[in-house]
Amino acid sequence: DCTWTGCIPSKTLLHAARVAATARAGTAGVAGREPDIDTAAVLAHVRAVRQHVYEDADAPERIEAHGVETTAADAVFDDPHTLRLTSEDGSTRRVTFRKALIATGSEASVPKIPGLDATPFLTHATFFEQQTLPARTLVVGAGPIGAELGQALVGLGLQATLLDKSDRFLPHDDPALAAALRKRLEADGLGIRLGVEIARIDRAGSGVRVTLDGGETLDADALLIAAGRRPRTDGLGLDAAGVTVSKTGGIDVDRRGRTSAAHIFAAGDVTGGPAFTHWAEHTARIAVQHALLFVAGRTAPSRLPWVTYTAPELGQVGATADALTERGVRFETYRFPYDRLDRAITEDATDGLVKVHARPLDGKIYGASVMGERAGELVGVFALAMSAGVSMAKLSGTLFPYPTYALGARRAADQWIVSKQSERLVRLVQAVFGYRGRIVVPERGAVV
Repeated sequence: DCTWTGCIPSKTLLHAARVAATARAGTAGVAGREPDIDTAAVLAHVRAVRQHVYEDADAPERIEAHGVETTAADAVFDDPHTLRLTSEDGSTRRVTFRKALIATGSEASVPKIPGLDATPFLTHATFFEQQTLPARTLVVGAGPIGAELGQALVGLGLQATLLDKSDRFLPHDDPALAAALRKRLEADGLGIRLGVEIARIDRAGSGVRVTLDGGETLDADALLIAAGRRPRTDGLGLDAAGVTVSKTGGIDVDRRGRTSAAHIFAAGDVTGGPAFTHWAEHTARIAVQHALLFVAGRTAPSRLPWVTYTAPELGQVGATADALTERGVRFETYRFPYDRLDRAITEDATDGLVKVHARPLDGKIYGASVMGERAGELVGVFALAMSAGVSMAKLSGTLFPYPTYALGARRAADQWIVSKQSERLVRLVQAVFGYRGRIVVPERGAVV
């Protein structure tokens, strides 16, 4: 999924859009100009990149070089220890197993909207198979998929509008940073309409018409359904294997990846958990190690990072401030803005903020939210710190190269150190060492 319909093609398209937007805007004393964009050539480039990634990492030959047999076939459980494989030519064979891992991923979730079943539409799985990009696109869903593809379309000089019944943009992220990102995307030309209900969808000539509750109509050349993903479990014969599925449609697993059938494991999107490639890899690693060696650890959802790869990026790792408040955890939030980060200043990328949620007493990091250039890389720094038990004090004392965006993580940690200063402490230091001078203690929350 990542290689063909997810991360790889979408990030490649976003890169093309950023190149176009940079050329158009101009910066650093270089005049901008409207670029000549051939969307057919852009999509051809996207497909060439994903083919390269496929051949480099995912092709059967790569896997077979490690001694793994691969078979292209539809697989169905006949019983708890037998799979029936049906090839394209209709031939079948049965394979028995001691252990099995189900990793069938997910597919586009398509909402039930009147008229949609009779109207052509795109999903993330079909979007990159187009030969050209439509001039006007309506996107149902204002989550990460909608935000990324919507901004890519706008960056390539096209029109796009996101529609979502939720009244929050990117609801799983920090609300203030998500709101700031929305403002930035709208300033760049992306339409975002939240809290709207779609009454029906119809064909309109060669395009599409969306009718909202209240009667307002919106016309476009194409409709993109970006309403999330659903686990791909249909037709696997899970009942015959004794594998249960949750009410939300994902395969039930414990934190070692084991299903209700003790010898069958599942990993990735098919479990109904977070639909991220790195989470799929993490859960697969744990499941396979436990299945084969019985010594694996457990999955760590509390330290899961994720990033929406818009420009600027929006990243999160660990708990948000709202989640910590709901759990009654005592914490403080330490901030460092991009307009104080020298690397961001040199690259005219000062629109951003680092927020770290940590325990005031010892600086234990509970989570971090970052909006800005290279936010994903900064979130990775905090993910490592949380995994290794690195406190804000240790992070503040770590040497980072200057000037880098990663230095923003250390500068945010510096604010925890600053928060420990007090007039009483400074006076004690003066008394002990005989120092003199005016005492300056930063105001609470001030960035130093």
